[in-house]
Formats: sequence, structure tokens, C-alpha cells
Amino acid sequence: MIYALLGLGAGIALGAWFPVVPPMYSKLVAVAFMGCLDAAFGGFRSSLERHFDLKIFLSGFFANGIFAVFLCYFGYRLGMDLYYVAMIAFGLRIFNNIAIIRRLLMGS
Repeated sequence: MIYALLGLGAGIALGAWFPVVPPMYSKLVAVAFMGCLDAAFGGFRSSLERHFDLKIFLSGFFANGIFAVFLCYFGYRLGMDLYYVAMIAFGLRIFNNIAIIRRLLMGS
């Protein structure tokens, strides 16, 4: 719990220090956020299924965000807008995890 509070405090401090994301980085930040949100919902799902592993969660959390940013950056450098591909993939995974979480919480 203390790590979650420390992360929340660090996020609030960074948001106060850098209140605006430059437009050229906005797509990369959005993709990184979606990757991390996907990992968070996946972690919540695995905790409901009673097989949560902190190492897997942390590696997925950072790997999803970093890999998605690199994928979009290299796509941008090659002239392809891979931003949409990453957003669709993470969006589908998030909605899938939410559907499974809903079923687990409702007991069906």
C-alpha cells in the first residue's frame, strides 16, 4: 500500500511540476498511459483470479508502456502512424479485462 501512495504522490508532484505535455509527445504519453492502464486492469483481474504475481505485474506494467512508446516512435520515424494500432490493441485488451472482472465480481 505504501508503494501505491508513493507512486500517487510522485505522479501528483510530476503533474504539478510539468502541467502540460508538449504536443509532439502527446501521442506517446497517451500510448504509454494506455499500456500502463492495461497492465493495471490485468493485475486487478489476476488478483481476482487469485494468481497475482508482483514481478509479472511490474514487468508487464513497465514493459507495456515502454514497448508501446518505442513502437509508436519508430513508426513515426518510418512514416507510419502506429499510434492507432497500439491504441486499438490496448483498448481491446482493457475492455476484455473489464468484461472478465465484471463476471468475476458478479459471480457468474
